[in-house]
Formats: sequence, C-alpha cells, structure tokens
Amino acid sequence: MVRLEEATVICAPIRRCFDLARSVEVHLAGNVHWGEEAEALGGVTSGLVGLGERVTWRARHFGVRQRLTSEITVMDAPRYFQDTMVRGAFRFMQHDHFFRPLEDGSTEMKDVFCFAAPIPVLGRVAEALVLQRYMMGIAA
Repeated sequence: MVRLEEATVICAPIRRCFDLARSVEVHLAGNVHWGEEAEALGGVTSGLVGLGERVTWRARHFGVRQRLTSEITVMDAPRYFQDTMVRGAFRFMQHDHFFRPLEDGSTEMKDVFCFAAPIPVLGRVAEALVLQRYMMGIAA
C-alpha cells in the first residue's frame, strides 16, 4: 500500500476550504487534463458531496477509460472528511482531508491519500515503480 501526504496553506477561511474540497465542480476543474467527468449513476454529479453520498468519476489513465466510485464515509465538518473507493480499479483507495484554521485566518489543508494496486504481488511492484509517482502527478 502507498501512503501520500501533502499539506497546503490556503488564504481562505476553514469553512470555504472544507466546502470547496467537497465540490464536484472544483474537482472537475482541477482534473480537466484527464478528461474527468462525474457520471450520473445514482450518485452526485454537481454541488457539494455530503456524508454517505457517492460520486462516480470517469477519466482516462494510462490510455484506458476508467470508472471509480467514491463515497464520503466519515465527516466532521468543517475539520475533516474521508472519501473511500467503493468501486474501481484499485484494491483499496482512501483519501483523508484534514482542515485546521490558522491564526491569520487562513487554513491548513492536509491530505492523506492511501491506495493499493489490484494485484497483490505484482501490484506492489507497480506501486513502487509507477503508481506512486503517477498519483503524485495527479495531485499536483
């Protein structure tokens, strides 16, 4: 399993950061280069994703069209939420979002992203050689 962590300071109040991190439109705007779309498969396709709600994302990675459905599985607004893959190409994928207000009115947002490739033994090799760097590139 791969674990990626990144912290970012944003010049905005905690509630705004929390809501924008749950926005389908903001996510799509940040992933235009992957041709990502939110599909209408019984889940959310616009607005803010809430606790227990799902989004099915469709994008092209490694030249292949893929679908991934994630669900907001834990929420403690406006300080934390977790989205977990419930269907997709990975064996496991979980993204924790932490928000902390700073004294100057800005917000520290910390992302902890964990995933595991679908095939246990070969997947570990793929995680080390390809997937970790590729997923860091998506987040950038």
